[in-house]
Amino acid sequence: MDGGSISGIAADLAARGLNGASEAELLSAFCSACRAAGLPLDRAVAVIDTLHPVHEGRAFQWDSEAGVPPESEYGPTNEGEALASWQRSAFYRLWSGTDTEIRRRLGFGDPADFSMLDKLAEAGHTDFIALGHRFAPDGTIGEMDSFLSYFATRHPGGFREGDVEALRALLPTLALAIKCTALARIARTIAEVYLGEDAAGQVLSGKIRRGQPERISAVIWFSDLLGYTKLSDSAAPDEVLTLLDDYGEAVISAVHAEGGNVLKLVGDGVLAIFKADAPDDASCAALRAERRLRERLAELNASRRAENRPTTDVYIGLHIGEVFYGNIGSEQRLDFTVIGPAVNEVSRIASMCRSVDVNVLMSTDFFEALPAERRASLACVGRFALRGVQRIQSLHTLEAARLAGYSG
Repeated sequence: MDGGSISGIAADLAARGLNGASEAELLSAFCSACRAAGLPLDRAVAVIDTLHPVHEGRAFQWDSEAGVPPESEYGPTNEGEALASWQRSAFYRLWSGTDTEIRRRLGFGDPADFSMLDKLAEAGHTDFIALGHRFAPDGTIGEMDSFLSYFATRHPGGFREGDVEALRALLPTLALAIKCTALARIARTIAEVYLGEDAAGQVLSGKIRRGQPERISAVIWFSDLLGYTKLSDSAAPDEVLTLLDDYGEAVISAVHAEGGNVLKLVGDGVLAIFKADAPDDASCAALRAERRLRERLAELNASRRAENRPTTDVYIGLHIGEVFYGNIGSEQRLDFTVIGPAVNEVSRIASMCRSVDVNVLMSTDFFEALPAERRASLACVGRFALRGVQRIQSLHTLEAARLAGYSG
């Protein structure tokens, strides 16, 4: 591969990276361009760690003949078989030591002394080279501290020295392009995890100034755990955290499954909204989320009882109204959330659940936004004056929506 080809491939990588190509697309384009320029690549794998609450990192692969999954995510590699497999790899040697390159000429007597090398040799690969590119501390985020890749060929003569030199020259550009894409993915993940999907999308689209909230109509969901204060006072701290995680997962997953957006977690409380073009669509989505939650709570409570762990119930207030949706706070610290009288009202409605012994209450406005056939399954529990709310209104609930109680 001549200097012109190397410059052309590097320029193409930079352009693709600037245009937002995915990591798998970048690796595929790189390998295809190298083959077209005479570098006999047949197999390539690249990995880069990330900052994600579940996944430790992402892997990308390409093969000139076999169809392989272009990308995958991997979990923690710090214990068990995952750790053992990681420590047997060439990537671990590059990451943990001072070497930046490992080569094994598999077709010429070199040992297959790292995991996967025996399978590469069996598949006819004659040469293997792994390269590591470490990031400086200022270029590290989370566990993303390096870019690791390997390349293999089935060419009878293996890689020529010029092929290896070309890879050494090109890999920093590939690493930088993939790192840029991975960082953009991390930014979106962090925003979605901490702000919610809809709010994250708005912030990442440029809505980061305060004083410009949008006025919207939405269904507002506010839920709390029954007896949380008593449970937190009587249980060990680690048990309280586990309880919050278990029930938080049930609530949040149910809301997300029906298109809702969780905006805030306040202790054991969850504030969410359902947006839709038609109020009845948003209201029905909230009721579907409530039904999903009850199914998940039944499974969760059965599992926790079997382990002799405390259980509880979730009570929910549902309301529909106009709110201000956007950035609230100071120039240095903003919160993307909803504010307005309707938000205060839904929290008061939720708190009434304990007084009337039901696990879900709906405002008159929410009730009236539902299609007629859905209203038929609801029951009015009475008219109430809510603290901090001027109007007296009727509250509705589902048939058989009784609080299940909690166990210590």
